[in-house]
Amino acid sequence: MSTTFTRRELITGTAAMVAAPMIVPASALGRQGASPPSERLTMGFIGVGYQARGHLNAFVRNTDVKVLAVCDVDTTRRVDAKKIVDDWYSNDKAYKGCDMYNDFRELIARKDIDAVLIATPDHWHCATAVAAVKSGKDVYCEKPLTLTIAEAKVLMDSVRKHKRVLQVGSQQRSSKEFRIACEAVRNGRIGKVQKVFVSVGPPSRPCDLPEESIEPGLDWEMWLGQAPERPYNSVLSPRGVHDFFPNWRSFREYSGGGMTDFGAHHFDIAQWGLGMDGSGPIEIIPPADPSKGIGVRFLYASGAEVIHGSYKDPDGKDRGGISFVGDKGSVYVDRGQLKSWPDNVVTDPLGSSEISLYKSPGHHQDWLDCIKSRNRPICDVEIGARSVTVCHLGNLAYLHGRTLKWDPEKWHFVKDHEADRWRDRERREGWELPHA
Repeated sequence: MSTTFTRRELITGTAAMVAAPMIVPASALGRQGASPPSERLTMGFIGVGYQARGHLNAFVRNTDVKVLAVCDVDTTRRVDAKKIVDDWYSNDKAYKGCDMYNDFRELIARKDIDAVLIATPDHWHCATAVAAVKSGKDVYCEKPLTLTIAEAKVLMDSVRKHKRVLQVGSQQRSSKEFRIACEAVRNGRIGKVQKVFVSVGPPSRPCDLPEESIEPGLDWEMWLGQAPERPYNSVLSPRGVHDFFPNWRSFREYSGGGMTDFGAHHFDIAQWGLGMDGSGPIEIIPPADPSKGIGVRFLYASGAEVIHGSYKDPDGKDRGGISFVGDKGSVYVDRGQLKSWPDNVVTDPLGSSEISLYKSPGHHQDWLDCIKSRNRPICDVEIGARSVTVCHLGNLAYLHGRTLKWDPEKWHFVKDHEADRWRDRERREGWELPHA
Protein backbone atom coordinates (compact mmCIF):
# COMPACT_ATOMS: atom_id res chain seq x y z
CA MET A 1 0.00 0.00 0.00
CA SER A 2 1.23 3.49 -0.80
CA THR A 3 0.21 6.23 1.59
CA THR A 4 0.55 9.95 0.88
CA PHE A 5 -0.17 12.02 3.97
CA THR A 6 -2.09 15.27 3.71
CA ARG A 7 -0.62 18.39 5.30
CA ARG A 8 -3.29 18.23 8.03
CA GLU A 9 -2.37 14.62 8.84
CA LEU A 10 1.30 15.48 9.07
CA ILE A 11 0.71 18.43 11.39
CA THR A 12 -1.66 16.53 13.71
CA GLY A 13 0.36 15.32 16.66
CA THR A 14 3.69 15.93 14.97
CA ALA A 15 3.89 19.57 13.81
CA ALA A 16 5.07 20.70 10.39
CA MET A 17 8.68 19.93 9.58
CA VAL A 18 10.99 22.90 9.28
CA ALA A 19 12.26 22.36 5.75
CA ALA A 20 12.01 26.06 5.01
CA PRO A 21 10.93 29.16 6.87
CA MET A 22 7.31 28.99 7.85
CA ILE A 23 4.61 30.90 9.67
CA VAL A 24 2.36 28.72 11.79
CA PRO A 25 -0.76 29.79 13.72
CA ALA A 26 -0.13 30.22 17.43
CA SER A 27 -2.83 27.68 18.18
CA ALA A 28 -0.75 25.00 16.49
CA LEU A 29 2.32 25.75 18.58
CA GLY A 30 1.52 26.71 22.16
CA ARG A 31 -0.70 25.33 24.85
CA GLN A 32 -4.19 26.69 25.31
CA GLY A 33 -3.77 30.09 26.92
CA ALA A 34 -0.51 31.91 27.54
CA SER A 35 1.85 30.79 30.28
CA PRO A 36 2.33 33.30 33.10
CA PRO A 37 5.29 35.59 32.33
CA SER A 38 7.28 34.07 35.20
CA GLU A 39 6.99 30.60 33.65
CA ARG A 40 7.87 31.48 30.06
CA LEU A 41 11.11 30.19 28.65
CA THR A 42 13.38 33.04 27.55
CA MET A 43 15.24 32.44 24.29
CA GLY A 44 18.04 33.78 22.18
CA PHE A 45 18.72 32.97 18.50
CA ILE A 46 22.27 32.44 17.19
CA GLY A 47 22.31 32.64 13.40
CA VAL A 48 19.19 34.18 11.87
CA GLY A 49 19.42 33.33 8.18
CA TYR A 50 16.86 31.62 5.95
CA GLN A 51 16.36 28.46 8.04
CA ALA A 52 16.31 30.32 11.34
CA ARG A 53 13.57 32.71 10.23
CA GLY A 54 11.17 29.76 10.11
CA HIS A 55 12.07 28.84 13.66
CA LEU A 56 11.89 32.45 14.81
CA ASN A 57 8.45 33.02 13.33
CA ALA A 58 7.26 29.87 15.08
CA PHE A 59 8.73 30.54 18.51
CA VAL A 60 7.58 34.15 18.84
CA ARG A 61 4.05 32.80 18.37
CA ASN A 62 4.47 30.16 21.06
CA THR A 63 2.87 31.32 24.29
CA ASP A 64 5.35 29.30 26.37
CA VAL A 65 8.27 31.37 25.05
CA LYS A 66 9.64 34.90 25.06
CA VAL A 67 12.43 35.77 22.61
CA LEU A 68 14.87 38.30 24.07
CA ALA A 69 17.82 38.48 21.68
CA VAL A 70 19.19 37.57 18.25
CA CYS A 71 22.74 37.19 16.97
CA ASP A 72 24.21 37.15 13.46
CA VAL A 73 27.44 38.27 11.81
CA ASP A 74 25.41 40.07 9.11
CA THR A 75 23.95 43.40 10.21
CA THR A 76 21.00 43.29 7.82
CA ARG A 77 19.90 39.85 9.02
CA ARG A 78 20.24 40.95 12.65
CA VAL A 79 18.05 43.98 12.09
CA ASP A 80 15.46 41.97 10.18
CA ALA A 81 15.25 39.34 12.95
CA LYS A 82 14.93 42.04 15.62
CA LYS A 83 12.06 43.59 13.67
CA ILE A 84 10.23 40.24 13.48
CA VAL A 85 10.43 39.90 17.26
CA ASP A 86 9.67 43.52 18.14
CA ASP A 87 6.69 43.64 15.77
CA TRP A 88 5.20 40.49 17.24
CA TYR A 89 5.51 41.74 20.83
CA SER A 90 4.51 45.31 19.98
CA ASN A 91 1.35 45.11 22.09
CA ASP A 92 3.19 43.73 25.12
CA LYS A 93 3.89 46.84 27.20
CA ALA A 94 6.19 44.90 29.54
CA TYR A 95 8.48 43.81 26.69
CA LYS A 96 11.69 45.86 26.59
CA GLY A 97 12.69 45.06 23.02
CA CYS A 98 14.84 42.47 21.27
CA ASP A 99 18.60 42.94 21.65
CA MET A 100 21.06 42.29 18.82
CA TYR A 101 24.58 40.83 18.91
CA ASN A 102 27.37 40.21 16.41
CA ASP A 103 29.30 37.87 18.78
CA PHE A 104 27.39 34.84 20.13
CA ARG A 105 29.43 34.92 23.34
CA GLU A 106 27.75 38.16 24.40
CA LEU A 107 24.29 36.64 23.98
CA ILE A 108 25.28 33.47 25.84
CA ALA A 109 26.70 35.50 28.73
CA ARG A 110 23.23 36.85 29.54
CA LYS A 111 21.84 35.32 32.73
CA ASP A 112 18.23 36.14 31.77
CA ILE A 113 18.24 33.82 28.73
CA ASP A 114 17.28 30.21 29.46
CA ALA A 115 17.80 28.59 26.06
CA VAL A 116 19.21 29.23 22.61
CA LEU A 117 18.41 28.09 19.10
CA ILE A 118 21.49 27.65 16.90
CA ALA A 119 21.04 27.84 13.12
CA THR A 120 24.50 28.89 11.97
CA PRO A 121 26.52 27.20 9.21
CA ASP A 122 27.67 23.74 10.32
CA HIS A 123 31.24 24.70 11.22
CA TRP A 124 29.89 26.91 14.03
CA HIS A 125 27.52 24.41 15.68
CA CYS A 126 29.94 22.84 18.15
CA ALA A 127 31.57 26.01 19.46
CA THR A 128 28.28 27.82 20.04
CA ALA A 129 26.45 24.81 21.50
CA VAL A 130 29.25 23.85 23.91
CA ALA A 131 29.51 27.46 25.10
CA ALA A 132 25.75 27.55 25.62
CA VAL A 133 25.51 24.35 27.66
CA LYS A 134 28.50 25.38 29.77
CA SER A 135 26.63 28.58 30.61
CA GLY A 136 23.63 26.54 31.79
CA LYS A 137 21.46 27.01 28.73
CA ASP A 138 19.36 24.39 26.96
CA VAL A 139 19.85 24.17 23.21
CA TYR A 140 17.98 23.50 19.98
CA CYS A 141 20.72 22.98 17.38
CA GLU A 142 20.13 22.59 13.68
CA LYS A 143 21.38 19.48 11.94
CA PRO A 144 23.90 18.25 10.98
CA LEU A 145 24.97 18.51 14.61
CA THR A 146 28.71 18.97 14.00
CA LEU A 147 31.41 19.38 11.36
CA THR A 148 33.60 16.52 12.63
CA ILE A 149 33.43 13.29 14.64
CA ALA A 150 35.53 14.79 17.44
CA GLU A 151 33.07 17.66 17.77
CA ALA A 152 30.16 15.22 18.02
CA LYS A 153 31.77 13.43 20.96
CA VAL A 154 32.76 16.65 22.74
CA LEU A 155 29.29 18.14 22.38
CA MET A 156 27.62 14.95 23.60
CA ASP A 157 29.93 14.81 26.63
CA SER A 158 29.35 18.49 27.37
CA VAL A 159 25.56 18.17 27.35
CA ARG A 160 25.74 15.18 29.69
CA LYS A 161 28.28 16.81 32.03
CA HIS A 162 26.27 20.01 32.41
CA LYS A 163 22.90 18.23 32.48
CA ARG A 164 21.35 20.23 29.65
CA VAL A 165 18.55 19.41 27.21
CA LEU A 166 19.64 19.52 23.57
CA GLN A 167 17.26 18.87 20.70
CA VAL A 168 18.83 18.29 17.27
CA GLY A 169 16.84 19.73 14.38
CA SER A 170 16.36 16.33 12.71
CA GLN A 171 12.63 16.91 12.70
CA GLN A 172 11.77 13.77 10.72
CA ARG A 173 11.78 12.00 14.10
CA SER A 174 8.69 14.03 14.98
CA SER A 175 6.89 13.10 11.77
CA LYS A 176 4.29 10.34 11.61
CA GLU A 177 5.41 8.40 8.55
CA PHE A 178 8.99 7.94 9.78
CA ARG A 179 7.85 6.70 13.19
CA ILE A 180 5.44 4.19 11.61
CA ALA A 181 8.16 2.93 9.26
CA CYS A 182 10.67 2.46 12.06
CA GLU A 183 8.11 0.76 14.31
CA ALA A 184 7.38 -1.73 11.52
CA VAL A 185 11.07 -2.48 11.08
CA ARG A 186 11.86 -2.64 14.80
CA ASN A 187 8.99 -5.08 15.36
CA GLY A 188 10.30 -7.50 12.77
CA ARG A 189 7.46 -7.06 10.32
CA ILE A 190 9.87 -7.31 7.38
CA GLY A 191 11.87 -10.06 9.06
CA LYS A 192 15.60 -9.73 9.62
CA VAL A 193 16.88 -6.48 8.12
CA GLN A 194 19.41 -7.19 5.40
CA LYS A 195 19.94 -3.84 3.69
CA VAL A 196 18.95 -0.23 4.18
CA PHE A 197 19.24 2.17 1.24
CA VAL A 198 19.71 5.86 2.03
CA SER A 199 19.44 8.23 -0.92
CA VAL A 200 21.13 11.59 -0.29
CA GLY A 201 23.63 13.80 -2.06
CA PRO A 202 27.43 13.42 -2.35
CA PRO A 203 30.22 14.61 -0.03
CA SER A 204 31.40 18.20 0.03
CA ARG A 205 34.41 19.42 -1.97
CA PRO A 206 37.25 21.87 -1.28
CA CYS A 207 36.23 25.51 -1.61
CA ASP A 208 37.61 27.11 -4.78
CA LEU A 209 35.40 30.19 -5.05
CA PRO A 210 36.95 33.42 -6.36
CA GLU A 211 37.35 36.51 -4.22
CA GLU A 212 34.59 39.12 -4.19
CA SER A 213 34.50 42.50 -2.50
CA ILE A 214 32.80 42.58 0.89
CA GLU A 215 29.89 44.93 1.32
CA PRO A 216 29.74 46.82 4.62
CA GLY A 217 27.95 45.16 7.52
CA LEU A 218 29.38 41.63 7.47
CA ASP A 219 31.94 40.38 10.01
CA TRP A 220 33.74 38.00 7.63
CA GLU A 221 36.38 36.97 10.17
CA MET A 222 33.64 35.91 12.57
CA TRP A 223 31.80 34.08 9.80
CA LEU A 224 34.95 32.03 9.11
CA GLY A 225 35.67 31.22 12.75
CA GLN A 226 37.65 27.94 12.91
CA ALA A 227 37.67 27.55 9.11
CA PRO A 228 40.79 28.37 7.07
CA GLU A 229 41.31 32.02 6.19
CA ARG A 230 40.09 32.82 2.68
CA PRO A 231 38.63 35.76 0.74
CA TYR A 232 34.92 36.53 0.88
CA ASN A 233 32.51 35.10 -1.68
CA SER A 234 28.77 35.73 -1.65
CA VAL A 235 28.01 32.04 -2.31
CA LEU A 236 29.16 31.36 1.25
CA SER A 237 27.38 34.22 2.94
CA PRO A 238 24.84 35.93 0.68
CA ARG A 239 24.38 39.48 1.80
CA GLY A 240 21.31 40.57 3.67
CA VAL A 241 17.96 38.81 3.94
CA HIS A 242 17.71 36.10 1.27
CA ASP A 243 15.05 33.49 0.45
CA PHE A 244 17.19 30.44 -0.36
CA PHE A 245 19.60 28.04 1.34
CA PRO A 246 23.19 29.30 0.88
CA ASN A 247 25.61 26.90 -0.77
CA TRP A 248 28.34 26.91 1.90
CA ARG A 249 27.08 23.36 2.60
CA SER A 250 28.78 22.15 -0.61
CA PHE A 251 32.28 22.95 0.65
CA ARG A 252 34.40 20.80 2.95
CA GLU A 253 35.71 23.67 5.06
CA TYR A 254 32.18 24.39 6.36
CA SER A 255 30.07 21.26 5.86
CA GLY A 256 29.94 17.65 4.68
CA GLY A 257 27.86 18.23 1.54
CA GLY A 258 24.73 16.24 0.82
CA MET A 259 26.06 13.40 2.98
CA THR A 260 25.67 15.49 6.14
CA ASP A 261 23.01 17.96 4.98
CA PHE A 262 20.16 15.60 4.11
CA GLY A 263 22.16 12.64 5.35
CA ALA A 264 21.70 13.91 8.90
CA HIS A 265 17.97 13.39 8.30
CA HIS A 266 17.94 10.12 6.39
CA PHE A 267 20.84 8.25 8.02
CA ASP A 268 19.23 9.28 11.31
CA ILE A 269 16.07 7.38 10.31
CA ALA A 270 18.18 4.39 9.25
CA GLN A 271 19.79 4.40 12.71
CA TRP A 272 16.35 4.68 14.37
CA GLY A 273 14.92 1.79 12.37
CA LEU A 274 17.93 -0.41 13.16
CA GLY A 275 17.77 0.41 16.89
CA MET A 276 21.24 1.95 16.73
CA ASP A 277 20.61 5.28 18.47
CA GLY A 278 23.41 4.54 20.93
CA SER A 279 25.80 2.91 18.50
CA GLY A 280 26.73 2.82 14.82
CA PRO A 281 28.43 0.83 12.05
CA ILE A 282 31.59 -1.20 12.63
CA GLU A 283 32.98 -1.17 9.10
CA ILE A 284 32.75 1.38 6.28
CA ILE A 285 33.61 0.26 2.75
CA PRO A 286 34.08 2.76 -0.10
CA PRO A 287 32.91 1.98 -3.66
CA ALA A 288 35.34 1.00 -6.40
CA ASP A 289 35.39 4.63 -7.57
CA PRO A 290 35.10 6.86 -4.46
CA SER A 291 35.29 10.03 -6.59
CA LYS A 292 31.69 9.49 -7.73
CA GLY A 293 30.49 10.11 -4.17
CA ILE A 294 27.92 7.32 -4.09
CA GLY A 295 27.88 3.66 -3.07
CA VAL A 296 29.68 3.64 0.29
CA ARG A 297 28.52 0.73 2.49
CA PHE A 298 28.17 0.67 6.28
CA LEU A 299 28.25 -2.74 7.99
CA TYR A 300 26.61 -3.18 11.41
CA ALA A 301 27.31 -5.88 14.02
CA SER A 302 23.79 -7.26 13.44
CA GLY A 303 24.71 -8.11 9.86
CA ALA A 304 22.63 -5.27 8.41
CA GLU A 305 24.20 -3.24 5.61
CA VAL A 306 23.38 0.44 5.02
CA ILE A 307 24.07 1.62 1.48
CA HIS A 308 24.41 5.20 0.26
CA GLY A 309 22.25 5.06 -2.84
CA SER A 310 18.74 4.60 -4.21
CA TYR A 311 16.68 1.40 -4.17
CA LYS A 312 14.69 -0.32 -6.91
CA ASP A 313 11.54 -1.46 -5.11
CA PRO A 314 9.63 -4.72 -5.77
CA ASP A 315 7.45 -2.83 -8.28
CA GLY A 316 10.55 -1.83 -10.27
CA LYS A 317 10.52 1.85 -9.22
CA ASP A 318 13.66 3.70 -8.15
CA ARG A 319 13.19 5.12 -4.66
CA GLY A 320 14.92 7.98 -2.88
CA GLY A 321 14.46 8.53 0.85
CA ILE A 322 15.06 5.45 3.02
CA SER A 323 14.27 1.84 2.13
CA PHE A 324 14.51 -0.98 4.69
CA VAL A 325 14.83 -4.41 3.07
CA GLY A 326 14.30 -7.57 5.13
CA ASP A 327 14.03 -11.27 4.37
CA LYS A 328 10.21 -11.11 4.61
CA GLY A 329 9.37 -7.70 3.16
CA SER A 330 10.44 -4.09 2.76
CA VAL A 331 9.45 -0.54 3.75
CA TYR A 332 10.05 2.71 1.86
CA VAL A 333 9.66 6.08 3.61
CA ASP A 334 10.31 9.69 2.66
CA ARG A 335 8.69 12.99 3.57
CA GLY A 336 4.95 12.48 3.19
CA GLN A 337 5.47 9.03 1.63
CA LEU A 338 5.13 5.55 3.15
CA LYS A 339 4.86 2.25 1.30
CA SER A 340 5.47 -1.38 2.19
CA TRP A 341 5.63 -4.84 0.66
CA PRO A 342 3.42 -6.60 1.69
CA ASP A 343 0.81 -3.87 2.20
CA ASN A 344 -0.09 -4.64 5.81
CA VAL A 345 3.45 -4.09 7.16
CA VAL A 346 2.71 -0.41 7.78
CA THR A 347 -1.10 -0.47 7.96
CA ASP A 348 -1.77 -3.03 10.68
CA PRO A 349 -2.00 -1.37 14.13
CA LEU A 350 0.66 -2.19 16.71
CA GLY A 351 -0.05 -5.22 18.85
CA SER A 352 0.08 -5.06 22.65
CA SER A 353 3.47 -6.81 22.71
CA GLU A 354 5.06 -4.73 19.92
CA ILE A 355 7.52 -1.87 20.37
CA SER A 356 5.96 1.59 20.36
CA LEU A 357 8.47 4.33 19.60
CA TYR A 358 8.58 7.82 21.12
CA LYS A 359 5.63 9.83 19.84
CA SER A 360 6.57 13.50 19.64
CA PRO A 361 4.03 16.29 20.08
CA GLY A 362 6.01 18.27 17.48
CA HIS A 363 9.74 18.95 17.32
CA HIS A 364 9.64 22.40 18.89
CA GLN A 365 7.08 21.51 21.54
CA ASP A 366 8.90 18.30 22.42
CA TRP A 367 12.01 20.37 23.19
CA LEU A 368 10.04 22.82 25.32
CA ASP A 369 8.30 20.00 27.20
CA CYS A 370 11.63 18.31 27.89
CA ILE A 371 13.17 21.53 29.17
CA LYS A 372 10.41 21.56 31.80
CA SER A 373 10.54 17.83 32.59
CA ARG A 374 14.35 17.49 32.15
CA ASN A 375 13.75 14.36 30.09
CA ARG A 376 15.69 13.67 26.90
CA PRO A 377 13.93 14.85 23.73
CA ILE A 378 13.12 12.74 20.69
CA CYS A 379 16.36 13.74 18.96
CA ASP A 380 18.67 13.98 21.96
CA VAL A 381 22.30 15.04 21.58
CA GLU A 382 23.61 11.46 21.45
CA ILE A 383 21.16 10.54 18.70
CA GLY A 384 22.31 13.52 16.64
CA ALA A 385 25.97 12.84 17.42
CA ARG A 386 25.71 9.19 16.39
CA SER A 387 23.78 9.95 13.21
CA VAL A 388 26.12 12.68 12.00
CA THR A 389 29.07 10.41 12.78
CA VAL A 390 27.69 7.87 10.29
CA CYS A 391 27.71 10.66 7.69
CA HIS A 392 31.26 11.70 8.61
CA LEU A 393 32.48 8.09 8.43
CA GLY A 394 31.05 7.83 4.92
CA ASN A 395 32.72 11.06 3.87
CA LEU A 396 36.08 9.86 5.22
CA ALA A 397 35.76 6.60 3.29
CA TYR A 398 35.07 8.57 0.10
CA LEU A 399 37.88 11.05 0.75
CA HIS A 400 40.59 8.51 1.56
CA GLY A 401 39.33 5.65 -0.59
CA ARG A 402 39.89 2.84 1.87
CA THR A 403 37.95 0.59 4.21
CA LEU A 404 37.63 1.83 7.80
CA LYS A 405 36.87 -0.20 10.93
CA TRP A 406 35.05 1.79 13.60
CA ASP A 407 34.46 1.13 17.30
CA PRO A 408 31.20 2.94 18.15
CA GLU A 409 31.61 2.33 21.89
CA LYS A 410 35.08 3.85 22.14
CA TRP A 411 34.55 6.46 19.40
CA HIS A 412 37.74 5.64 17.55
CA PHE A 413 38.99 3.58 14.62
CA VAL A 414 40.19 0.04 15.30
CA LYS A 415 44.00 -0.15 15.33
CA ASP A 416 44.21 2.69 12.82
CA HIS A 417 46.16 5.66 14.15
CA GLU A 418 46.17 7.38 10.77
CA ALA A 419 42.37 7.32 10.56
CA ASP A 420 42.05 8.47 14.17
CA ARG A 421 43.67 11.75 13.12
CA TRP A 422 40.82 12.25 10.65
CA ARG A 423 38.24 12.51 13.45
CA ASP A 424 38.94 16.25 13.55
CA ARG A 425 40.68 18.84 11.38
CA GLU A 426 43.01 21.79 11.74
CA ARG A 427 41.49 24.95 13.18
CA ARG A 428 42.52 28.57 13.15
CA GLU A 429 44.16 29.85 16.29
CA GLY A 430 41.63 30.93 18.89
CA TRP A 431 38.99 28.44 17.72
CA GLU A 432 40.47 25.17 18.97
CA LEU A 433 38.25 22.17 19.69
CA PRO A 434 36.44 23.03 22.95
CA HIS A 435 36.53 20.84 26.04
CA ALA A 436 33.41 19.34 27.57
